[in-house]
Amino acid sequence: MSAEARVHILQGVLRVAGVIMALGWLPLSWLWPSGWGWHLETDHLYFELMLGIYATLGVFLFWAGSDPLAHRSLIWFAAWSSLVHAGIMTWQALADPAHFGHFWGDVPALLLLAVLIFLLMPKKGWDLS
Repeated sequence: MSAEARVHILQGVLRVAGVIMALGWLPLSWLWPSGWGWHLETDHLYFELMLGIYATLGVFLFWAGSDPLAHRSLIWFAAWSSLVHAGIMTWQALADPAHFGHFWGDVPALLLLAVLIFLLMPKKGWDLS
């Protein structure tokens, strides 16, 4: 697959991920609290904080979708932080049955985003002109 095709697909991935992060987490947490609502019943302040962080990241990822090469560091942050978050949530889900819903909810979504970015993001120095 050409670098141009990868960037084009990456643009769509970033826009879809951005919309889901900015607008989708709250409805997902209502529909499936054990898979998407972080401590929703026990600590709504933490949940609101996570919504704010992910909504902000979502807006910026959507924006980065217009020109991924100009927003490399943000996109790499999204990939690596998603991978780290998924790893921590996997550990927590396996260690505490109360969090096991995340193993089937946000963990696969975060891993999918990270893998897609790792596969699609052009490497530094590629000439796409």
